[in-house]
Amino acid sequence: MIGGYNGKILNVDLTTRTITEETLGEEDARLFIGTYGLGARLLYSRMKAGVDPLSPEAIFGFVTGPLTGTGALFGGRFSVVCKSPVNNGWNDANCGGKFGPEMKKAGYDVILIKGKANKPVYLWLKDGHAELRDASHLWGRDCPETEDLIAQELGDAKVSSCVIGPPGENGSWLAAIINDKHRALGRGGVGAVMGSKNLKAVTARGTLKVPVADDTKLRKLNRTITDLMKNGPEAGILLGFGQQGTSMGNQFAVMTGDLPVKNWTGAGTIDFKGEKMEIGAIDGKFKNKRYACSNCPLGCGAEYDIKEATLPVGKSHRPEYETWGAFGGLVKNEDPEVVLKCNHLCNCYGLDTISTGATIAWAIECFENGLLTATETDGLELKWGNGPAIVAMTQAIAENKGFGKVLANGSRAAAKALNRGFDYLVEVRGIELPMHDPKYNPGYGRTYVTDPVPGRHVKPGPWYLTMSMPDEEKYTFSGEFDRKATLALELAYINGTCDFFKFIGNLDLAMQITEAVTGLPFGEAEREAASMRSLNIRQAFNVREGILPKDSVLPARAAGNPPPIAGPQKGRTIDIDRMIHDWYLAMEWDPESGKPSKASLERLGGFRDVIRDLYG
Repeated sequence: MIGGYNGKILNVDLTTRTITEETLGEEDARLFIGTYGLGARLLYSRMKAGVDPLSPEAIFGFVTGPLTGTGALFGGRFSVVCKSPVNNGWNDANCGGKFGPEMKKAGYDVILIKGKANKPVYLWLKDGHAELRDASHLWGRDCPETEDLIAQELGDAKVSSCVIGPPGENGSWLAAIINDKHRALGRGGVGAVMGSKNLKAVTARGTLKVPVADDTKLRKLNRTITDLMKNGPEAGILLGFGQQGTSMGNQFAVMTGDLPVKNWTGAGTIDFKGEKMEIGAIDGKFKNKRYACSNCPLGCGAEYDIKEATLPVGKSHRPEYETWGAFGGLVKNEDPEVVLKCNHLCNCYGLDTISTGATIAWAIECFENGLLTATETDGLELKWGNGPAIVAMTQAIAENKGFGKVLANGSRAAAKALNRGFDYLVEVRGIELPMHDPKYNPGYGRTYVTDPVPGRHVKPGPWYLTMSMPDEEKYTFSGEFDRKATLALELAYINGTCDFFKFIGNLDLAMQITEAVTGLPFGEAEREAASMRSLNIRQAFNVREGILPKDSVLPARAAGNPPPIAGPQKGRTIDIDRMIHDWYLAMEWDPESGKPSKASLERLGGFRDVIRDLYG
């Protein structure tokens, strides 16, 4: 087998309670690499079009990358892959923590799960052994409690678990999968898919060695990374992220207009000051210690002890930037303790903080404009900045109670259920937008709309380059520039690398590390081809499901239509239609059907079934 892979797929049928091992095909690994690229290749070939994502026939997968578990720095990531219940299209969620390396060292590159257990179960993996265990006693428990109870039951504190809480059990489309008590696979309803199978957790512990083709070269490249972290062009940024995590960007985002405010109708510094969200003071009050994901030299995480607070929660974790934004500026809340409380609730219950905060922001705008009444919202005055109401509604969503039930599937589903509030939605195909405004960084706008998983910020796109460009270039980049930038970053995601890797200042290292681990030649041509395959297989999945380009539309507020009249983005409108057109042209995707061209699929290889499905 190629280096970086165990060569094993674990197939689990929960209906029949059968577990089988299968050899991972070398061609699939070589062509589609790992995480969601490899996951999409496997699900496309094994799951028929039109399958209900919450049915037993739907396949749900955990997929590592070749770097995962090898000791490659920043190489500790994995993905969950499935069909999304939110929009019936391709879905993946990526995560760090310790689970990915433990799964890999337990002997498995991929876990594919189908069926539905007749009672709650969890899957236990240990050094080439897999078994299903009863989880009836865990059903209804929150995520940290579930992790602790599983570790106690197995007698091993070093196990790592991916678990769902009550929202996942109840089928909420906002439900996340939590691992290591704070890392979240959050978007697109992954927790609901896992819950639909009566699967409470997947737990792994591994001591097996993952093969590496050239360990000497890998160690040398690791030294290069650590040197660049200290002395490279982005050393200061990396130092800041290590000390303050993604929360380092809180105030910068307010000042520049990167942070959406007041459900995308307001402006930073005018409608939202955000001064109390400055992370230095908050760290000084609550931070206990830093921590890192597996194989991470940065350590962006922090444990908090929130005892001396108006909303005490005890041991918790520092929120990510996205969470500060979703429960801060987006709902016009200036109280950091409200954000800390909502973050804690989402971690404990298992909720996506972005979509939960954004859904509450939508409900607040509905309430403020008379589309909702306090009678409908269980007496809660859903007004901008009403911290107690924001916390109470987060709790109601988590517990699936009262008006929380209406919001539990996100803003678009709530608008449909109530038949109102459609003008206030800020989402693409049902996925609420993250906390980065395309009017500040237009590369995000194109990514939100045209990546096969919509409304995501940690997906390859030109945004990581356009954010630092002068305006005359930032808003006029070409389709070919977009394609090149996207393909360069895509490899770093599908090989199991963390998003922070891009700040090393040399994305070509992703090629070199992939080559060292796998033993495959990996230059510019190989990177582009592998990245193109990953994008094309996910796009083909959506095309086969009947999803058309016209189904993905950037909300007018995010595009600046009409342009803001005040604030950092005053007068700014982005030409999203041109960006989308140029992207489709550069990718050789048909702008009407979304189909990748037959010639490009033939040229890339690995798409025989796709060509047959799309072209006959």
